[in-house]
Amino acid sequence: MSACFWVFTTLYLYTSNASPITGISSSKTIESLATNQQLYDGETLVSPDQRFELGFFCPSNPCKDVKFLGIWYKNIAPTTVVWVANRKRPIRRTSSGVHLMLDDSGVFVIQDGSKRVIWRNPPKSYSPSAGRKPVLQLLKSGNLVVRDCDINLSCGGYIWESFNHPSDTLLPGMELSLDYGSRLRYRAITSWRKKDDPSDGDFKFGFDRSVQAPQLVLTKENGVRLSRWGPWDGQKFSGMNSLMDNPILSPTLRFDDDQVSLKFEALNQSILLRLVLSPLGSLQFLWWKSRNEGWITILTLNKDNCDRIGSCGPYGICYSDDPSCRCLEEGFMAISSVDWCGFECSSGCKRKNDLNCTAGDGFLKYEQMKLPDNSSVWGALSINECENKCAKECSCMAYTSLNMYGNGSIICVVWLDDLIDLRTVHGGGNDIYIRMSHLELDSIIHKTKRKKVIWVASIVLLSTIIACALLLIIIVRYFTMLKRSKTRALEQEQSPLTEFGGSQEEDSDCRVFELDEIATATNNFCTSNEIGSGGFGRVYKGELPRGEEVAVKRLAESSWQGIREFKNEVTLIAKLQHRNLVKLLGYCIEGNERILVYEYLSNHSLDHIIFDQFKKRLLMWDNRFKIIKGVAKGLLYLHDDSRLRIIHRDLKASNILLDSEMNPKISDFGLARILASEKGETTNRVIGTHGYMSPEYIMNGHFSTKSDVYSFGVLALEIISGKKNWGFQHPDHNLNLLGHAWKLWTEGRSSELMEPVLGDSIIQEDEIVKCIHIGLLCVQKQPEDRLTMSEVVNILQGEHCINVRQPDEPGFFAGRSMMGLGFSTTAERDLESVNEVTMTTISGR
Repeated sequence: MSACFWVFTTLYLYTSNASPITGISSSKTIESLATNQQLYDGETLVSPDQRFELGFFCPSNPCKDVKFLGIWYKNIAPTTVVWVANRKRPIRRTSSGVHLMLDDSGVFVIQDGSKRVIWRNPPKSYSPSAGRKPVLQLLKSGNLVVRDCDINLSCGGYIWESFNHPSDTLLPGMELSLDYGSRLRYRAITSWRKKDDPSDGDFKFGFDRSVQAPQLVLTKENGVRLSRWGPWDGQKFSGMNSLMDNPILSPTLRFDDDQVSLKFEALNQSILLRLVLSPLGSLQFLWWKSRNEGWITILTLNKDNCDRIGSCGPYGICYSDDPSCRCLEEGFMAISSVDWCGFECSSGCKRKNDLNCTAGDGFLKYEQMKLPDNSSVWGALSINECENKCAKECSCMAYTSLNMYGNGSIICVVWLDDLIDLRTVHGGGNDIYIRMSHLELDSIIHKTKRKKVIWVASIVLLSTIIACALLLIIIVRYFTMLKRSKTRALEQEQSPLTEFGGSQEEDSDCRVFELDEIATATNNFCTSNEIGSGGFGRVYKGELPRGEEVAVKRLAESSWQGIREFKNEVTLIAKLQHRNLVKLLGYCIEGNERILVYEYLSNHSLDHIIFDQFKKRLLMWDNRFKIIKGVAKGLLYLHDDSRLRIIHRDLKASNILLDSEMNPKISDFGLARILASEKGETTNRVIGTHGYMSPEYIMNGHFSTKSDVYSFGVLALEIISGKKNWGFQHPDHNLNLLGHAWKLWTEGRSSELMEPVLGDSIIQEDEIVKCIHIGLLCVQKQPEDRLTMSEVVNILQGEHCINVRQPDEPGFFAGRSMMGLGFSTTAERDLESVNEVTMTTISGR
């Protein structure tokens, strides 16, 4: 009875479509294999999520002489095999009754019909306890495991797992490893012999067993080392920036006693990702994009000649941009000038001046380099101790210090022979200190002093020329402006007021464009030039005759922005000059056309980046902090530092534009108002955007500088969290983003508000907490409890401290529901929304 019970509790059978494996038709699939059960040719074992499948397959098409037991992706065509069991013991097609079975000792074997063993997994000491037996399972990760289970399939640890015996593919969670104690326990991937032959091929990829510091190496079957990456510096393998900075995968290196291991995980668990070593020796990370596009190469590790070990010989640097080989810049020359071209440079370089260990040799620092091959580790020494020890050891050609274990302990790494396999690494290389003779160092110092003298003289001469040129420009500009002012005065005497109802002098800094000129610049408002749209109309990218790129805002006839708002935007922006405000170049009014011409900002609006799943990685914390400070400075200018006290009234993420260096500029002044009183004003025409309007503005139509402060607080919390306030949802409560931030603050968990992608960048947590604190103080329910923009800027610049002020419950902290705002009936509030813009007409009670 127990045997029958065991069989029927572990098997789940169902019919399936034809298997994609060449020459195989899958009659049924199972989810686990118990002892003394058989998995026959034509049957498969599948993972719980139906992602992976184990069975017998033919590597060739059409099927030839041999078959193998392997794992492949179940629903991908053509078939992609990721693991092969019997690489060295193929199954002949003449063998009949081939099947896989698991015995009581946890060993699974491939047998033919006569029970002749073709292959078995390496045995491991295992003795099942009473009521327990081994079970073979294929996990969601693609790991084939033998587990110790009871009759209810409640399983313990792994007796054996395929992840410890990789083939040519590294899957997420699978490890490469090396035991430095014996150097025999070594886990690597080995290529197939050919694309239709999964037996062991010529190439192997794993940790380098010939050096002390951890580094990865690609070798051939005869042991020849072809490419290498390393050593490990605590954050990355030297020269391997593309792997560590990739936005799709996350590598992890771990040290356990004498063992080092490397694995990678997909940042998005739903995608299919694998590292494959091809039969030709190419190392590629592949991503399954879709059935139409198939496997996409996202990264090739050995992509160019610079990845070949020693391609430029001793003391030669490989430049992959050219590509070419060159000697180290100071103190070295080519051994053979005839060979020194392209990549026929294996002879390398030699020193111009011989070393003399007793005559004052020193070291010269080289930056942004891939560290050379054949390093040695001298243990935990400071950088000065490492230099002194290397200087005393005449065979020491170079040294560096690395936080190799990532725990802050500095490790001294040295090179005791000629430096091989150097290359330049842009924006992520390592520093190395190379030994130089005292003659060479003296020559370098002399050259440096000479260059400095020439540089200073050049600066003085250039400064004089620039000063003269500026003086000439000022003089010409003065007379030009004098002439223009006289011309304008004459025109004013002869012309009536403009259509705006103001004088032309008001817009003296704005150019009046002709409609034909703007149509030409935008290819007649071509849709391919369109870069944005909304309730106001559309925005186009244009190019003026002199090549100047501009953004053209063409207001729709149905736009809520009437002639008053249009006049507002032109007259206000023309008077404002600040680095964090968008620059208005001009306008056009012809017939029903109302057009504004702005400076063009290449990175568009902030909301297109921080709320986008992929683009948000473009803004790490340093840029987000810069944007928060820039917006604060722009608002401070509007409130206090400009000639007029101006309230923006529509500050939001879509109205913050970013230039090529991610500097923020506040835009869209159609709702802005000049404030006559510091106490603010009241209007019965409430216009703004859901989630950004202050409570007193929505409830009573009252606006002041504190209304903008409220909007700034919302914006700051959105920038930190990457979430929109309006529409924010959380599984644990019904609060909006403001309420969620305040809840985390009161619970001492405010840093959890941070956008998850910011964890990949080097950030100052105190800066994030400070910005959250500022944001909460800006969204207080009562205007008088909020900070001023002057206080905000001073705090952000570190000039004020806010530790003594704790935020209270923010205004509008509940979810999207409008309940609780004091609206008794819909008749009392006429609410209208157009593309996030809300216009509210307030009637007296």
